[in-house]
Amino acid sequence: MSRLRVAQHLPPASTRARIGLFGGSFNPPHDGHMHVAETALKRLALDQVWWIPARGNPLKEAPAAFQGRLGAVQIMTRNHRGMRVSDIEAHAHLTYTIDTVRLFRAHSPGAQFVWIMGSDSLMNFHHWKDWHTLARTIPIAVIARPGATLAARSSHFAKVFKEARRPRRMSAMLAEQKSPAWIYLTAPLNPASSTAIRQGRSR
Repeated sequence: MSRLRVAQHLPPASTRARIGLFGGSFNPPHDGHMHVAETALKRLALDQVWWIPARGNPLKEAPAAFQGRLGAVQIMTRNHRGMRVSDIEAHAHLTYTIDTVRLFRAHSPGAQFVWIMGSDSLMNFHHWKDWHTLARTIPIAVIARPGATLAARSSHFAKVFKEARRPRRMSAMLAEQKSPAWIYLTAPLNPASSTAIRQGRSR
């Protein structure tokens, strides 16, 4: 894939913006995802949140067709000025988060990136490819999700990177922190779940 075509799916190469990267299957996207993205945008003082629908997820059942999930994310975010959507994983044939993050950082070296995820994802973070390297590559913001509010203490990631955790009062400065650095943010919990939505559709 040419550099020009890659650039069409990434932030400007010259940007110095504070950007949250929010990856996931979004199978389907729902209000809980938007809650995580909006919480991160506000509490981390970000300029933008880039949603990155995954081409696939080796740790989950095969998601619905990519174009359908991408379209649903685009519809959900289209009226929000702070949200962007990238289909780079499909275009660049990427599967793993570490490779996606490296591509964003290499393309926009002046930007300050933060990886965003819900606390439900934190529980299996140590199963992600090169998770140690990922944690040392980009600051991570974890947003509380229903049913996973103990993740900040009980997850393997939280134990291994205990010394890298930053207090909530530093949330607006997380993008400036040298990795490893992560923060756990609580907020009014939104109970929406992709699993529940899929199960409801199958009935």
